[in-house]
Amino acid sequence: MRDVQLLAKGFSPGKALGLFAKAHPDAGGIASFVGKVRPEADVKVLELKAYPRMTLPGMEALAADVEARWTLDGLLIHHRHGVMRPGAPIVLVAAAARHRRDVIEAVDFAMDHLKSASWFWKREKRGDGWHWIEPREQDHADLSRWA
Repeated sequence: MRDVQLLAKGFSPGKALGLFAKAHPDAGGIASFVGKVRPEADVKVLELKAYPRMTLPGMEALAADVEARWTLDGLLIHHRHGVMRPGAPIVLVAAAARHRRDVIEAVDFAMDHLKSASWFWKREKRGDGWHWIEPREQDHADLSRWA
């Protein structure tokens, strides 16, 4: 079972993860990652811009790639777009499977791709205005592990 959503409004990672776990009672393990807006000193808000006709199919293709690499009972990818304040959840990725290595690696793979090879444009508003954010060198290095 795959649950991929591009969300324009806030969400509860705990509630989504609880429903995901309930939907996969036979899984031997569930791994998850919740990404939040970092509370940087000068950052007022973070904005993720998305073009849903491109972003959602890209997220679905990523989910299909994850499912082709690991034997999973279920996969969940929820990602926000729009304006968010520090502390707000941005992304939830969860995987359910019979074995722990599959779920841990599946979540790690999905996050590495969402972080540096995805269909979002990120900027943050600081005291001196808006600034576009590019993936860090480490983000690209993380992604290259999967090549």
